[in-house]
Amino acid sequence: MNRKSPPGNGKSDGREERLKAALRANLSRRKAQGRARADEEQDRTGQDGEGAPSDTGPGNEE
Repeated sequence: MNRKSPPGNGKSDGREERLKAALRANLSRRKAQGRARADEEQDRTGQDGEGAPSDTGPGNEE
């Protein structure tokens, strides 16, 4: 993964910097998506993460 560019070739340095920046941006975007999905899941299940109370719990027998 650690490739050395041949001496005197400045183009590959620019390419590597662009790739690093693109990977960094992609990682940030993926993390933001994950946080948004986690927040959405938390909102859907309730703030404590337990989900909505069910009618079939103990003490609710008919």
